[in-house]
Amino acid sequence: MAANFQVILAVNAGSSSLKISAYAPNPSYNPALPSSHPVSFLLHATIANPATPPALFSFNAASSDVSTELRKKDKVPEGEITDHESAFAYFVRFLEKYTCFDKTHVKHVCHRVVHGGDYPGPVRISSKSYHHIESLSDLAPLHNGRALVVIEECLKILPDADSIAFFDSMFHSTLPDCVAKYAIDPSVADPKGLRKYGFHGLSYSYILRAVATQLKKPIEKTTLIVMHLGAGASVCAIQDGRSIDTSMGLTPLDGLPGATRAGHVDPSLIFHYTSHVSAISRKAAEAEAVEITNAEDILNRHAGWAALTGTSDFSVIAERAGSPDHPRETLAFDLLVDRILGYVGGYFLKLGGAARVDALVFSGGIGERSARLRSALLERCGCLGFGLDERKNEGVDEAEGVVLEIGDGHGGMKSLVCRTDEQIEMARQCVLQDRFDD
Repeated sequence: MAANFQVILAVNAGSSSLKISAYAPNPSYNPALPSSHPVSFLLHATIANPATPPALFSFNAASSDVSTELRKKDKVPEGEITDHESAFAYFVRFLEKYTCFDKTHVKHVCHRVVHGGDYPGPVRISSKSYHHIESLSDLAPLHNGRALVVIEECLKILPDADSIAFFDSMFHSTLPDCVAKYAIDPSVADPKGLRKYGFHGLSYSYILRAVATQLKKPIEKTTLIVMHLGAGASVCAIQDGRSIDTSMGLTPLDGLPGATRAGHVDPSLIFHYTSHVSAISRKAAEAEAVEITNAEDILNRHAGWAALTGTSDFSVIAERAGSPDHPRETLAFDLLVDRILGYVGGYFLKLGGAARVDALVFSGGIGERSARLRSALLERCGCLGFGLDERKNEGVDEAEGVVLEIGDGHGGMKSLVCRTDEQIEMARQCVLQDRFDD
C-alpha cells in the first residue's frame, strides 16, 4: 500500500455495539455527476456486546484487494474485549494484521456523537471541544458517554490522525426559535442550553441528499417529511433543504416512543410513577460511568414497546398485532402508528400541504423493513394525498437501490423508502469540508 494512501474511519459507538467503517477519498469524484461519490467503501466491522462478553466480531471488505477475511459474529476470546475502548483497540489490531493497510494510513477518524449542543457543524477534537462535549453529558448521559471513551482511546492509538466529532444534533441548527425554544424563563433556560436540539441528523442529512437526487431536485428546493424509525425513532420536517421541526427535543427521549424509551409523556407523570425521581440509579450509573437519575433510567431504558410487550423486537410486535391473542402487541403497534400520524399531520400542515411537500420518506431499521407499519401509516395518510402501492411496498426487501418508491400520490407527492447510511455520510462530509473548527 502506497505511503500516501489515506483512510477515513467512521465510528459509531452504540449502546450495545461498536460499528466502524473505512473509506478512501475518490480522486475522480465529480460533483456535477449524481452517480459520482466523494468516498469509496473499503470495509466494515461490527463488535456486538462489547461490555457483556463474549463480544461478537463481524467483518467484511469491499474486495480481496483490501482483505480476504470474513467474520460473521465470531466470538472474541475472553478478556480481549471488555468495553467500547478495548473493542476499538481490537479493531485496530485486526486492521493491521488482516488488511492491506495499517494505522499509519488512517488520516481522519469520524466519530458519531449524539448531542453536540450548539455546535452547528462537525469539530476537530481538541481539549476545548472534548470538554465541551463532556459537559453535554448532563443533557445526554445515556448517549455521549460511549462516544467520549472511544474518542479518548482513539487519540491514544491513532495520535497522528485527526479525530472529528459529527453530531446528530447539528442538522437541526436551522430550527426557528418558535420551535426550538420552550415556554420557560429564558434567564434560566438560555444559560443552561435548555431548548430543542433534535437528533438523527446524520441520517436526515444522508436521506435529504439521496432523495433530492432521486427526485432530480436541488437540495435547497426539496421539501420532505422523513421518518427515522428504529429502536430510537423520530420524525423531521425538512423545508427547502432545512430542518424546521423534529420530534426529539432537548434529549432523544422526547417525541416518538422507542424500543425502551417512553417518548413524549406529561412531565409530571414520572413523579407519580416513582417517589425516587431524582435519586441516582446505582445500576445505571455503574454501567454508564455517569450519574443517571431514576427518572432518566426509567424513561430511557424501562419504557417503550419493550415495557408494553416484553420484547424490543418490533418485527415480532408487527407480526402479532391485530390478533386477539396478543392485545399488548396490538396496543404497542397502534400506539406507535398514532404517535407517528400526529407528527406527520402536523408537519404536513407546517410545510404547506400537497402544494409544497415532495415526499413522505420511511427510513431506519423498522421504517426500511416493516412493510406492515408502512402500509398502516400510508393507509391513514391517504387523506393527505399520499399513495400506496402494496406490491412495491411488500417487495422492498428484495428491491435494489438506496431510494425506493412505494406510492405515487396527489400532485406528484411520493411515498418512499430510503436506506440510510450514517457512516458514509460522516466520511462524505469529512472529505468535502476543507477544515474543521476546534
